[in-house]
Formats: sequence, C-alpha cells, structure tokens
Amino acid sequence: MPLGSSLSSLEEPQAETALEVQDRTGNEDYDAIVIGSGFGGTMAAQVLVDAGQRVLMLERGDWVRRGPHNWESSASMHLTPYYTSGPGYRVEEGRHIRSVRGCHCVGGPSVFYGGVSLRFREADFLPHPALANESTGRWPLCYAELEPFYSRAEALLHVAGEAGLDPTEPYHSAPYAQAPAPLSPTAERIRDAGLQLRLAPFRLPLAISYSPRDGQAPCRSCTTCDTFACAVGAKNDLATTLLPALIRRGMFLRANTVARRLICQGRRVTAVEACATAGGAPQAFRARQIILAAGALATPHLLLASDLHRHNPAGHLIGCNLMRHCSAIVFGVFPWRPNATPVFHKQLAFNDYYFGDPEWAGLGGKLGHIQQLPTPPLALVQSRAPAVVRPLLGPAVDHLTGLLVMAEDQPEESNHLGVDWSARDGFGLPQPVIRHQYTQRDRAARRALVRRAKQILRRAGALFFHVHEIDTFSHAIGTVRMGEDPARSPLDPHCRFRGLDNLYVVDASVLPSAASVNPSLTIAANALRVAERLAGQR
Repeated sequence: MPLGSSLSSLEEPQAETALEVQDRTGNEDYDAIVIGSGFGGTMAAQVLVDAGQRVLMLERGDWVRRGPHNWESSASMHLTPYYTSGPGYRVEEGRHIRSVRGCHCVGGPSVFYGGVSLRFREADFLPHPALANESTGRWPLCYAELEPFYSRAEALLHVAGEAGLDPTEPYHSAPYAQAPAPLSPTAERIRDAGLQLRLAPFRLPLAISYSPRDGQAPCRSCTTCDTFACAVGAKNDLATTLLPALIRRGMFLRANTVARRLICQGRRVTAVEACATAGGAPQAFRARQIILAAGALATPHLLLASDLHRHNPAGHLIGCNLMRHCSAIVFGVFPWRPNATPVFHKQLAFNDYYFGDPEWAGLGGKLGHIQQLPTPPLALVQSRAPAVVRPLLGPAVDHLTGLLVMAEDQPEESNHLGVDWSARDGFGLPQPVIRHQYTQRDRAARRALVRRAKQILRRAGALFFHVHEIDTFSHAIGTVRMGEDPARSPLDPHCRFRGLDNLYVVDASVLPSAASVNPSLTIAANALRVAERLAGQR
C-alpha cells in the first residue's frame, strides 16, 4: 500500500495544545473534572461542554503520534509503549500468576480498537437464569431508556452500518450515519459459507469514515486497522474525532497526568490529587462534580487507593464481579492466502447462537457472538511464539484468517481487583491485584461457539484450525456496578457513587452484566445518559 509523501501528522498540533493547556490550568476551579479520556470520559465531557460547563480532563497517557509508522506490523497495540509501559496488574488465576498492563493514551483503547460499535440486545438488560448467581447483577434501566443515547453515540462516532440483517438486532430510532464499505473477497467467502449453513451473517457497524468528512481522510481499507492507531485518521477514535474539537471549544486536557487520590470531606470529593508522569510535586484540582472514567481496572484501583470504600454501603463490592468475556480466536488455515489482496476484512458477524444453540441446550440458552477477525500482524504472532519457530511463521500467517467468539461470562464476586499496599509504585499507589477464573459454564459456552466458528470456516475452505484463548482484559467490565440495591451496588441508577454526593462513575466498570458484544458503544451511551442529567444540575 502506498504511504503517500504528503501524509501529515495528526498528533503534533494536538500535543502542542495539550502542553499549552497544562501551563494554564494551575489550581483553578472547574464545573467538572473528568478522569480518563476513553469512551466514558469523552462522552461525558461532550455533554458538559455542550452545556457550557468548564471541564478539566486528566489522562495518564500521552497523545498517540500518527503517520506512516502506524502501518508497520510492530505498531500493533500490545507492542507499543502505550501498552508496554505504565503500571502493571498482578493477575492471579488459580496457581498461575502473571502480569498485564492496560492502555494509557489520550482516547484510551478507542485509538487501537477495530471500530466495532454494537448495541447490547434488548434482552441483555433483563436477568437471565443461566447467568444468574449469588451476585445477581441487575440493570436498573431497560433498553428503551438507553436507546436515544445509543443513537446519539452512533452519530458522534459516525458509525457505518446496515440495518435489518442481524436476527437479534434491537430497535433503532435513527439510521446509521453512513453505509458500510464493500465486502472484501475474504469477507464475501465467509458470508457465503454462513449462508450455505443457513445462518444470518450481518455487517458489523464500524466507527470508520469511508468518504471525506470535515477535512478527515477517508478509509484506505488497509490491513492495519484493528489493534492499530489509524495512520490517516479515518477511524473515528476519540483522539481523532471528538477530543480535538472539545479542546478547541474550551475543555482543558492534561495528558501525562496521574490521578493519585480523591480527597473527601463529609459527603463530597473536595479535590483530585494528581501529578505529572515525568515527576514533580502533586497538585490538587477542584470541581463541583468529579467524573471517574479510568476504566474497569483503574477506576476501582483509584477508589480503593483513596479509601473511598468506607463511605459506600456496598464498599466491600468495589472491584468485585469482574467480567471480561470468555473469548477465543478460531484461526482457519486456508490453501489460499486471505490477504493476497491486502484489504481490511473485519466486516461480518453472526448472532444466530446469541441466545442459545439446540445442540447445547444444557447450558440454558444464551451463548454469545461470533465476529470476523482479520489476519493477525506477523510481528504480533512472532512476539507470542517460541523463538525456535518464529522464522517459519511468515508464510504460515499469510494463510490464516479467523473468527472471534465472545461468550457472556457470569458475574462472580470472587473475580475481583484488589490492592496490595505493601507494593507501591512511584506515585504512591498500591499495586493492583486481579484474581480471576472463568466458571465451567463460561468455558462450555466458549467451546460451543468455537465449534460453530469452525463449521463456518470449514465451509469457507479452511483445512485445519488453531484456537487461541484470549487472556487479555480488553473487555473488562462490572467492577463498580450500578443498581437499585444499595447493599449490592456501589453506584445508584444514575451512576452516583453511594455515600458521596458529587462523585460519578461512567466507564465499563458500571455495567452489571457483560452481554456478548463489544461494550464500547454501551459505555458511550450510558455516559451520555449520566452526563445529560449532570448538565442540568447547575
């Protein structure tokens, strides 16, 4: 793919703006402080800035520089400094202990995601007997209450989609902003295989611009989209589409700034103590409202590090009920090269088994989602393979393409994030410790979906398969959930932190259940809902 000598960097002007903002903010007071620049934080800020409020956003990471280097295979998310630096989470899975790191950059994981923007299904907001347990996470709202905010989020992200083909598709009050791109040859083959199996393949709604818009470059259908920052800015991630506009309209953004502690007095958070990642003395920032949107792992970490669980009637549950989908990638090995024509092919999905599979009736229904996945970048495959086989992987990877399966996992109180005060980082924060194990049902649901994914790939021409079980926390949710019961939910239905009057949480941690689709659009819609109410509380 030609890189183009006239490609300009998207990030240099934004980085300069961020530095200017840092020089101006000082210890001024704000209407709202937003901690985190991902889907929850950015969407909340959008509403508050629209309402004329003075907003300060704190983000631990830096801007991701854009340019031809983003097309290199080594620019895949887990190989970049935005994933390999920053605080480590100690993960204890039974006897196995490992370390993982989160994403730290302006725009959060949206910068590296594949643009998939799916709504939860209407039934996902209702309790399901096969997924219920002692935690009984219940949604305090229904799909109809969130639907207008789904439509608004889709408009803000300029989502391209096609309605009417998904058998589980929920009600939409507004059409998609644009039509999807033509299917790649690989996607056509997967579609045809699904139709031959009497399934209902449908187009994934994607936050990608396929035609020029407001000076934004159109998508080039390159193969470095999912897990990469977009080199030309065609993917509608938050750092490309929303945050620069919010800064121009008066929002103050401090990148490379760590929130260390939330300071309380009585029933209010009176200050956010933060410091620059490069070092220096901490500063206290004050606002009328504090909006925490650091993510399903970093949010409970900061709450526990600030000792705020003491104020909350469900404080013992902060960090608990961690869910992350029970997922796997099923790679088919084909006699032909799926990437012979190097174009983007994360375009299709199947929800035929979302609510169950007659061959797995013993699981009580509700299995999950199957989604097309592009051929993985060679550098990423080599980084995870034994050194002895790495030189042999190049030709083999060219013959892979896959399907991602996502089974909804059960909320388990024992799956949680806690803190170890005996190990602190350079900012004085205790080390976060994750304890997590999937249930037998979680794994059985994943096996059922893997079997169906293999059937689709086999019909498409795959000769044999490799199944890679996903061990990341990219879809982590549920650790500070909202609900009606004050004894079981740290947040009320409006996502206010119980026990404190001016602290709200709007990221993935608030979701009471996982559903079986990418959570980003639901996080965005809920943040719009919460912020709209806050904007009226002047």
